Amino acid sequence: LLRRAAAGGRAASGGGQGQDLGQGPGSARPQPLEPSLLRFLVCPLSKRPLRYEEATNELINEELGIAYPIIDGIPNMIPEAARTTQKKPPAEGSKQP
Repeated sequence: LLRRAAAGGRAASGGGQGQDLGQGPGSARPQPLEPSLLRFLVCPLSKRPLRYEEATNELINEELGIAYPIIDGIPNMIPEAARTTQKKPPAEGSKQP
């Protein structure tokens, strides 16, 4: 997969270098996730598929209520880097009055 992406980048830019110039953290528009990668990416905690949210440029795990950021087109799948998206539901055994 990485070889294919690298080969595509070289063919498009002639060397793979310089294609990403101006698309770093200071650029006006974040670099989106390559759609074909979504088939292969799963949450490192639950091992479940993730949903890509274009508006926030994040990968969402709805089950756990967390979102992984995508930085310069690269998903940051480190659990500590994820943000909470919603309040987790209470455990099945506990009831709140």
